[in-house]
Amino acid sequence: MSTSESDSVRQRSSQEDTNDNHPLPPSKEEGRGSIGSIKSSSDHLHSNKDELQMNRRVGLFSGVALVVGTMIGSGIFVSPGNLLGNAGSPGLCLVLWAVCGLYSLLGAISYCEIGTLIPKSGGEYIYFLEAFGHTHKFFGPILAFIFAWTVVFLLKPSSLAILSLSFAKYLSSPILTAINFCPDTYLSYVINRLFAALCIGIITFINCYSVTAATRVQNIFTVAKLTAIAIIIGGGLYYLGLGYTENLEIGFEGSATSFGQIATAFYGGLWAYDGWNNLNFITEELQNPYRNLPLAIIIALPLTTVCYVLINVSYLTVLTQQEIISSNAVAVDWGIEVLGAASFLIPLGVVMSVFGTANGSMFTAGRISHVAGREGHAPDFLSYIHIEKKTPVAPILLNSLLGILMIIPGDIATLIDFFGFTSSIFYCAAMVALIVMRFTKKNEHRPIKVPIIIPVIVMVVSAYLVIGPIAAAPQVQYFYALLFILAGLIFYVPFVYYKTQVPGMKSFTFVCQKTLQIAPTTVH
Repeated sequence: MSTSESDSVRQRSSQEDTNDNHPLPPSKEEGRGSIGSIKSSSDHLHSNKDELQMNRRVGLFSGVALVVGTMIGSGIFVSPGNLLGNAGSPGLCLVLWAVCGLYSLLGAISYCEIGTLIPKSGGEYIYFLEAFGHTHKFFGPILAFIFAWTVVFLLKPSSLAILSLSFAKYLSSPILTAINFCPDTYLSYVINRLFAALCIGIITFINCYSVTAATRVQNIFTVAKLTAIAIIIGGGLYYLGLGYTENLEIGFEGSATSFGQIATAFYGGLWAYDGWNNLNFITEELQNPYRNLPLAIIIALPLTTVCYVLINVSYLTVLTQQEIISSNAVAVDWGIEVLGAASFLIPLGVVMSVFGTANGSMFTAGRISHVAGREGHAPDFLSYIHIEKKTPVAPILLNSLLGILMIIPGDIATLIDFFGFTSSIFYCAAMVALIVMRFTKKNEHRPIKVPIIIPVIVMVVSAYLVIGPIAAAPQVQYFYALLFILAGLIFYVPFVYYKTQVPGMKSFTFVCQKTLQIAPTTVH
């Protein structure tokens, strides 16, 4: 490091040490860098950093593709058996798929109000800050920090792990079958993990390389997955026309009545719908967000709901209830029964579908860490972007690393329950934030204002999805989820509230800037 750079760093360090004497949480202007920064070292990387920011490159079609593409992934191919098994009957199963779609639509409409009221990237994180951040010096920002902590280190990596494992399962199965290779359990485990890691590696490269490349990949794979879905729906309707209605005629016979069991069934459905809020994470990159955010939601959610219900009708037309419940790859079994020699089209379509969803998940994951770092709730280097590509390289690499770690012991069914339980907590909190801002920001312009009953319904259902399984059938993963969420306080108190500098963080940040070619962004 040159003498001038060293002096600059020491001067910056001195200023930050002075700021550390004030036990106040960081404001948007003053709090950045609370977990270690070295902003002055970026000058040699970007001579005019005031102009370094992410651009609005996501239009309406790309917005719809992002929402549809991240919702339609592995869930409709992995969780139908789980949901049907917990529902107990085909009738209740189809009702739950429709209700999950309605719940997601109501939640998405509510998010449209918040997203147009606060047109910033970060989703729930930024909404919690706006709603509660100024209510108390210590407690106000806690919920936003806990959300960022949970999403960055648990929800997004676990989502990536589920998707990559699904990708590996559907990719490896036909390949190994074609070459007549039947590996033992351990070898199959290793092969699947290698394919999953390959999936994560490719997606990481695409998202680090270019925002445009990531959105184009999303658009292409969304069209591909809709084509595969059209094949499944068309085949099911054909068989339905031939009179294959035995499974559907069972109706609601044997339906589950336990609140906990129905809530667990909801988790399988809600995992398939997860992604309806992803556009709120990238609002600052969305062209004309006041128009395109609600319009993309209105197009994407009903389209996805209709697809899901019709796909399950197709499954139930061709396969028996027990076959669906016991199947590890429902769509593949359906393809073998219906398409015969052309059944390879289904795993190919599933692979493309899951890859597109994983790409969308990675795209939004990087933005949460980026905004949290910008607001002082994460190390500064996570808020930096590449000086040429203008992509959040560091958060993307962090998400991919955590995702790879989670695929090692990963069990898809357990991860889905874990994911659904934790997500419901924050959906409930987001509805509370919306209701609070109806009073604290009542005079501010709202391009969209939903009836208050809508967020109330979403809040009540979300609370039920959290409390129901714990009360009816407590499972250890729910305890682990709550423990992980509360563990964030261990980091909040010293590093965010008291702004304690992590030893060596400045040097590490400098190395990241030099290695990854990243620099701070403009904050408007």
